[in-house]
Amino acid sequence: MQNHSPSCRSARRFGPLFVALLAIGLALTLTACSGTEERDTTLGPEEMYEMAKASLDGRSFQTAIRRYRALTTAYPFGRHAEQSQLDLAYAYQQTRQAEEALTTLDRFIRTYPTHPNIDYAWYLKGLVHYSESMGMLRRLFPGQVVDRDQESARLAFQDFQELILRYPQSRYVADARQRMVFLRNILAEYETTVGEYYFRRKAYIAAIGRARYVIENYSGAPANAQALDLMARSYQKMNLPELAADTRRVLELNYADQPSADDEPGWLSRLWPFD
Repeated sequence: MQNHSPSCRSARRFGPLFVALLAIGLALTLTACSGTEERDTTLGPEEMYEMAKASLDGRSFQTAIRRYRALTTAYPFGRHAEQSQLDLAYAYQQTRQAEEALTTLDRFIRTYPTHPNIDYAWYLKGLVHYSESMGMLRRLFPGQVVDRDQESARLAFQDFQELILRYPQSRYVADARQRMVFLRNILAEYETTVGEYYFRRKAYIAAIGRARYVIENYSGAPANAQALDLMARSYQKMNLPELAADTRRVLELNYADQPSADDEPGWLSRLWPFD
């Protein structure tokens, strides 16, 4: 004969009641959740877009991100979903979520290559990379560019270049061109600075390679004069006086009015030659 303790008998007596109460509670919870979802899904794509756009215009970017994501999840197709992806990428860019912004823009460019605002997608992609490169510059300012990764600047340059080549009539081209000049100057300055580092290490062939890369790829950059001077000094150190003299002649011919070190404008002024 089994001996049941009072606690066991109590648990057995109240067990069914407990299970019933638990089931009722669970049902009420599901009903409440169902009601919430039903209320959310009663909003159409236009209403959801207007709410998200209001948050974006009010610079409540995190709220805008949540609302745009909800819209694209509930209504993945249609004009509101398409524009939402661009707005979402902008909100990501404003909150410095570069990876999310670039992923969204790449998806948009692949999915909607003929969209009326596809030029803006390329421009915004360039801005994301541009902001990344400017973040590096802010950390370095007011010192010169040092031997650091310039991948963001290169990618920004490529994105703006793609915009100009694909959509030369775009209203974003003028701004993209100015940013490209700035980026070109940054990249040229960087390559020259690295070349000077190699020169100090007596790695003269590497220094010449960096200087030549600047001249061949960043025509018009202020650092071109520095690059030619670096080449001439490197040739001289390598006991190649004829090549050194030829390089000096090219430097004097093209940069005769180059200011002296004392009169030379500041580093940032050289990189951004706009009023």
